[in-house]
Amino acid sequence: MTDWNDVLTAATGFKRLGIVVAVIVLAGFTALGAMSMLISVDTVREAAKAEIHNVTGLDVVLRGDVAVSLFPTGSISFANVTLGEDASPVLAADRLTARLRFFPLFAGRVEIADVSLVRPRINVTYDHDGRSNWASLIDTLARALGPKTNRPDNAASFTEIRINEGTIALNDPARGITETFNGVELALAWPSISKSFAATGRFVWHDEPIETSITLTDFASALAGNRSGLKVRLSGTPAKFAFDGNWSTRPTLKIEGTLAADATSLRDTLRWAGLKPLTGSGFGRFALKAKTNVSGGTIALSTVNIELDGNVAEGVLTFATDGRQTLQGTLAADELNLTPYISTIRLLTSNERDWNRVPLMLDGLTGFDLDLRLSAANITIARAKLGRTAIATNLRGGKLAVTIGESQAFGGVLKGTLALTASDLGADFKSQLQFTDVNLENSLGEMFQFRRIEGRGDMALVIDATGDSILALTRTMSGSANLTGRQGALVGLNVEQLLRRLERRPLSGTGDFRNGRTPFEKLTVNLNIAQGTVTVDDVHLEGSKVRLGLAGTASIPGREFDLRGVAALASSSSSDAPPTFELPFVVQGPWDDPIMLPDTQSLMLRSPVASPLLNAVKNRNSHDTVRSAIERLTGGAISPPAGAALPADR
Repeated sequence: MTDWNDVLTAATGFKRLGIVVAVIVLAGFTALGAMSMLISVDTVREAAKAEIHNVTGLDVVLRGDVAVSLFPTGSISFANVTLGEDASPVLAADRLTARLRFFPLFAGRVEIADVSLVRPRINVTYDHDGRSNWASLIDTLARALGPKTNRPDNAASFTEIRINEGTIALNDPARGITETFNGVELALAWPSISKSFAATGRFVWHDEPIETSITLTDFASALAGNRSGLKVRLSGTPAKFAFDGNWSTRPTLKIEGTLAADATSLRDTLRWAGLKPLTGSGFGRFALKAKTNVSGGTIALSTVNIELDGNVAEGVLTFATDGRQTLQGTLAADELNLTPYISTIRLLTSNERDWNRVPLMLDGLTGFDLDLRLSAANITIARAKLGRTAIATNLRGGKLAVTIGESQAFGGVLKGTLALTASDLGADFKSQLQFTDVNLENSLGEMFQFRRIEGRGDMALVIDATGDSILALTRTMSGSANLTGRQGALVGLNVEQLLRRLERRPLSGTGDFRNGRTPFEKLTVNLNIAQGTVTVDDVHLEGSKVRLGLAGTASIPGREFDLRGVAALASSSSSDAPPTFELPFVVQGPWDDPIMLPDTQSLMLRSPVASPLLNAVKNRNSHDTVRSAIERLTGGAISPPAGAALPADR
């Protein structure tokens, strides 16, 4: 059964306790209120300035009004605060507010709990020797955080500095660096008890907010230039960055640790950072992990694991920031897909018949220097599949040079160099390529969109051109090309079928022979190129049934042939025996669909019907002979009825 007397007694006790607590709180607020009238503003201001100097060693100049509030909470606020020289202060803030500790006020002491800077403007500049305008202040701060022999052990110090709506301006004329960080919101955990220092918050750089966290395990050592642990975390839409390691600044900057970075689009990240990415597409998803060693202005990355557009490679990289920015390194990969980087470089227009007229964009070649060696077990470039390949890429002063040490390409081996340089006329292009035992159809098709030769062979190609588009490059192209093919065929030309038909019936017409093939055992091609015009010095095809020789020209800009040659049926008795039938011909028209036309006069001379007519025409006095030849050609009537069939050749 409930003892109501005990309940009433307990309730009465709680009520009395509440009254006592309320009286104490009321007395405290009354004391604070009275104290706010007894403690002068000058006393609070000087005490606050003294503690700031005692903690940081820095003398803050207070130029504006001072507002002190001790009730209901203690705080003091200074307007127009500067730090450093009057002419060019390293820090200027609209207001500095110090929040005071609650209980020391009862004893008449002013102790700061934390400090807030409202709209501070922090200026960091470097001279040509690399010395910062903060150097002397950092030395002072390092001494203040070192052993304090003149400071009582029980002296209080604040533990946090907050920056609200701040701006940090960085200027390094020697390196051409001018950057501004806006919207700085940071909480600085000051090392009043432990040795560590931490800064957490956010800032805005190039219109992108970045969440940041920086931790120094020994702040005093770091300020003195000695070794200290360092952790950095940066996170934003353009990229994420993390570093764990150590750093020191004496005698020079040295950082060691592990670095990790990733971005959804490396191209967007480079643009955001103020760098010019290479032209074309690609440079999307990016991730990097590596051991990092920074010494002076050089960043060395070892045991690198890098991922770009799904390509994964390992190796070492070095990035130099002194003077011109330079990236050097060696990377190895199992599989590489380079298609994204050339997908926007279209040789032909959408109709696949004309060269591309779109201007070449080479702005990305002038932003930095590159010296990269790359090896891969397999490489995919559009429809081309390459085997084990070693490539050296060098970019310096806007000139890109690619050296192919060896590549298992098109079923054979490819070696050579490619060079591309930005010029006043657009681009200068040079190449020297050597193909050994390659698939001719694949190699010629991928490089020149020409798929008319099958078989295996060797090729040597030397080309240089200048222009602002692919079409313009073809108009100025000069150089030479040599090809030796074996055991292959000409695709789309059935020369043997044509020759045998015309051998039997010279005037029967050529028929449709362009869907067949002309096999060969050996093919030799020697070409000279001058200003977009190919001069055929020697084209010689030898097969078991057909021999063919060509001469003439071809237009690279127009993608057209204008060739003349002689085709012959080989003798079956001996390779040295004269041909059983030979016929001059011409090849004209576009590369994709050329027309081969036999020489009409030669056919008429071989025809038993037309030959007498030609001979008779030559003899202008033989009227009867001409009439007889016409009658034989028309079947006995000079003017046959409409629809009458002509006699076949005999």
